[in-house]
Amino acid sequence: MPVPPVGPIGVVLTAMATPFDRDGGLDVIGTQRLAGYLVDSLGNDGLVVNGTTGESATTTDDEKAAVIRAVKEAVGDRARVIAGVGTSDTAHSVHLAREAAAAGADGLLVVTPYYNRPPQEGLIHHFRAVADATELPVITYDIPKRTGVAIEVETLVRLADHPRIVANKDAKGDLESAQWAMARCDLGWYSGDDMLNLPLLAVGANGFISVVGHLVADRIRAMALAFHGGDVCEAVGINRALLPVYTGIFRTQGAILTKAALNLKGLPAGPVRSPLIDATASQIEQLERDLRDGGVSLDGP
Repeated sequence: MPVPPVGPIGVVLTAMATPFDRDGGLDVIGTQRLAGYLVDSLGNDGLVVNGTTGESATTTDDEKAAVIRAVKEAVGDRARVIAGVGTSDTAHSVHLAREAAAAGADGLLVVTPYYNRPPQEGLIHHFRAVADATELPVITYDIPKRTGVAIEVETLVRLADHPRIVANKDAKGDLESAQWAMARCDLGWYSGDDMLNLPLLAVGANGFISVVGHLVADRIRAMALAFHGGDVCEAVGINRALLPVYTGIFRTQGAILTKAALNLKGLPAGPVRSPLIDATASQIEQLERDLRDGGVSLDGP
C-alpha cells in the first residue's frame, strides 16, 4: 500500500494535554509518561505541547519551557516536539519562540492573535516576526471560532513565501477556503478539527494535529494510510467508527474531557486549571459511553 503524502511534520500529531498534580502544579514526571505513551504505544509522529488542549492560557512561561524540556527528554528523536508559542502579543510570542528553541523544540505552532482581532496585514507581520525569531519551522494555526479572526487565503499564500513557515493547522471549518489555499501554495496542511479529519484528507491535507490522538492516533493513521492508498471505503469505515469519539471528546471544552478520558485510562492527566472546571460525574458517564461506542478500551494504557 502506498504511504500517504507525508507533510513537513509527519502525518499524525497529538495536541497534548499538560498533566497537573492534585494541587494544580505541573506534573513533570506525568508529562514524560504521557508523552512516551503517545509516541511508543500509539505511534504519534509528533506532539504539540503548550497549545489549547495543553491549557497554555493558564501555564507560565517557565512552565511552558519545562514542558518542552520534559517531553523532548522523554521522546528524544522518536517524535517531533512542536511548541505552541502564539499569544495576542507579537513581542511575547517572539520571546516564547526563542525560549522554545532554547528548550529543545523541533518546531513552533503559532495561533492567530486572539481578542485584539488584527487585520490581515497585522497577521502577516505577526507570523513573520515569530518565524524570523528562530531557525525552527513554523506552523500557523487558523481557528477563528476561538481567536475572532480568520487567516484569509491570500494571507496564507503570502506567508507560504517565508522559508520557515511550512504548514497550517486548519480548524477553520471552511472546506472551500482550505481547498483554495492548498491549490495556491505549498504549505503542509493539517486538520485541527477531528470531525473534519477525513474531509480535509479528501481535499489534500497531509494529516492531523488531533485531540482524539490521545486515544486513537493509531486508528486515524490507519485512516490516512487507507485513504491515500486508494481504499476510500476502508477510510470511510474507520472514520464512521470514530464518530462517537470525535463527538464525545468535545461535548464540553476539549481539554476537560481529554483529561477525563486520560484519567479513566489510568494515564497522567490530573485536574484542569481554572477557569476550566473538571468534568462532572454525569459528563464522565456520557464520555465512557461515547468512548466505548467508538471502540476505545478503558481498561488501562
